[in-house]
Amino acid sequence: MEHETSAAGSVGRVFSLLRLIGSAGSGGIRLTDLAERAALPRPTTHRILRALGAEAIVAFDARSKRYTLGLDLFLLAARAGNVVGLRDLARPTLLRLTASLGETLFLLVHNGYDAVCIERSAGPLPIRSFTGDIGGRVPLGIGQGSVAILAFLPPAEQDEAIRHNLPRMRDYGGPDEASLRAELLQVRRDGFCGGASGLIPGMAGVGVPILDAEGRAVAALSIGTTTDRLTPDRKAIIAGMLRQEATAISRQVNPFDPTLRRAAAAM
Repeated sequence: MEHETSAAGSVGRVFSLLRLIGSAGSGGIRLTDLAERAALPRPTTHRILRALGAEAIVAFDARSKRYTLGLDLFLLAARAGNVVGLRDLARPTLLRLTASLGETLFLLVHNGYDAVCIERSAGPLPIRSFTGDIGGRVPLGIGQGSVAILAFLPPAEQDEAIRHNLPRMRDYGGPDEASLRAELLQVRRDGFCGGASGLIPGMAGVGVPILDAEGRAVAALSIGTTTDRLTPDRKAIIAGMLRQEATAISRQVNPFDPTLRRAAAAM
């Protein structure tokens, strides 16, 4: 009986630590702060974290000295109830919009400093895009879908992505920092990105974010078309359609979907 009580207490401490790490957000939490919040001795906390780390249930960043939830925990949770992943969730939307609009649709997912195309529905017109086909990636800040994601990231994460990507944007003929930040403010006000139409001559598009429960962009829906087809009136209508579809998808996004942690998991 004593052994069972001890085991139950250990399980309770493990889940208490996991909940605290999860509530700390994407930035993670330091060992000292974690032990204090869990009301556990620092050596005990460290021992539990080492065991969880060995199973990839938690991850440790040696540079920042912070712990975050590990990928294997997300993979395990994603199997609960056979939850549909983002790619399967969004595919009917892409096909439906391509059929109704006659345009090419893209599903991009946030992956580090990049946006990665994990699904594409091709329209009848030949379209050139920065991501190209499924598996293509582009720096956050280049292209409508990518800008839509960047605009709806937390301020600190957004600032870091901008600092890292500005030199990369030059290779694409992208904007300077002031122009980019002005565009991001406009995207947040409008709820969609419809700019940057001149980066690929003759091409234009609209991108809208797919948000998680905290209002953070995890992905984007975007449309690729030609500049002559994207008149101001048509752009407004398409933006409204995309926002409606993105909102519907956002309500069904599984926070433990491995696609949201690792874009390659979707492909």
